[in-house]
Amino acid sequence: MNATNTWEKVDQYIKERLIPHDTVLENALATNQLAGLPAYDVSPTQGKFLNLLIQMNGAKRILEIGTLGGYSTIWMARALPSDGKLVTLELDPIHAQVASENISLAQLSELVELRVGDALEQLAQLDSEGVEPFDLIFIDADKPNNPHYLKWALHFSHPGTVIIGDNVIRDGEVINEESQDPRVQGVRKFYDLLADEPRISATAIQTVGSKGYDGFVLGIVK
Repeated sequence: MNATNTWEKVDQYIKERLIPHDTVLENALATNQLAGLPAYDVSPTQGKFLNLLIQMNGAKRILEIGTLGGYSTIWMARALPSDGKLVTLELDPIHAQVASENISLAQLSELVELRVGDALEQLAQLDSEGVEPFDLIFIDADKPNNPHYLKWALHFSHPGTVIIGDNVIRDGEVINEESQDPRVQGVRKFYDLLADEPRISATAIQTVGSKGYDGFVLGIVK
């Protein structure tokens, strides 16, 4: 058995043991696939991880940069209290429409505000509206803009805000300083900013599983 098959089988084992069958989430993934969305959703184990982090943090306000079909949005919104709020940003109007339908079917529309358009423009708009800081920020959009998203995440933070950045290992290519892939270079600049930023304490964790070899950054604003 090769390594990838082992990772997938272990993920399946964990899912079967620790993540109950959930029609809403499984239908969301099926809807995304039927609509032709790329399979960039977090895995079920990663979704549950985000859900637990929000519960541990006691977060009431969440910002998600990169909605796709709303699968991770559902996982996170479910962890919110009844007076919580999740703002999620999506560039593609087709993806946003699919996400809106999935969120509605999950009966979470009252907790989720889905904004459509360029994320950097939406973040500037949020700033102009004077939104309150967020308790947890999940960055999972186009990687070349990760450094910009991090700067905005810090802007919308308060002491104790948790910032998570997904897909920051990229099959190990993150250590290739000569990479011509703008996604890899965006992630490398993301690390550089984290290393030089005194306002946040962060680490990165490598992961393997059904989504391959990757990882995430986890930081807490001081």
